Amino acid sequence: MITIIAENSGNTLHPVTSQLVNAAISIGSSAHVICPGGIGAVEATKITGVNKVTSVLGDCFKIFDGSAWAEAINSSIDDDSNVIFTSATSQGREIGAIIAAKRKVPIIQDAISLDSTIEVTRTIYSGKALEKIQSSSKCVITIRPNSFDSAPQGNNAPLNTVDKSADLRISVKEAIVKASERLDVSEADIIISGGRGMGSIDNFAELESLADMLGAAVGASRAVVDEWGMPHTMQVGQTGKTVTPSLYIAVGISGAIQHLAGMRSSNYIVAINKDEDAPIFNVADYGIVASWEDALPVLKEELSKL
Repeated sequence: MITIIAENSGNTLHPVTSQLVNAAISIGSSAHVICPGGIGAVEATKITGVNKVTSVLGDCFKIFDGSAWAEAINSSIDDDSNVIFTSATSQGREIGAIIAAKRKVPIIQDAISLDSTIEVTRTIYSGKALEKIQSSSKCVITIRPNSFDSAPQGNNAPLNTVDKSADLRISVKEAIVKASERLDVSEADIIISGGRGMGSIDNFAELESLADMLGAAVGASRAVVDEWGMPHTMQVGQTGKTVTPSLYIAVGISGAIQHLAGMRSSNYIVAINKDEDAPIFNVADYGIVASWEDALPVLKEELSKL
């Protein structure tokens, strides 16, 4: 049985958790899902392939702190569980790495596929090549969101609740205010990103308007983040966030290699750029040679008809 550390989105279970369960199913295993803070525990019991769910409660889960979360979660993992899955998000990678260190086992980051022998495939060299790694009998594996389909619903797995508050040395109780309710690029199924070709930071309002129509997250190239002061949390690329959405729309992004490294594994890529020789068109499934001023109004008009 594989232990899966659930990912949450606000007060609900993140869809990537169901994808991790399907990854376990694909290699012939059932899953023990651990839900930090109890978020999404009831939802997790309904996922086919889940053998049991553990809801881990504690004061530390009021705000994310990797060390505290990992300490609480690690003590809830079954002793006979050799393989642990987390999502390859910033939160999942951090928890996975700390748990791997605590258990003195290797960690394999950013897996995009697995086989029954737990041979892991992941991208390397800025996404230009694939690397296959034969995992050891005990390991932690982080899996990129949207690399697997979601497991179906229809289960009724047992739910166990444990409270780890008394066991923790670290408990963060300060309050935080979210800067924005917009989706994070690492969690979104659709992303629309802008680059220097947008002209100025003010024009990102056009991308936000389109994102609201699509239910998408807004991303940015490194140039935009460095030069225009956009939040680093929006940056897609080798030095930003690696994303694997179902649809990635690149607007005014030339396609520097560091940007391609962060998004070329997207299921579908649409590029809008007025330079027909822009490198982004080499990886795009669909390309539109036009300025954003010409293309976006037409796209919005067509979407409004749906």
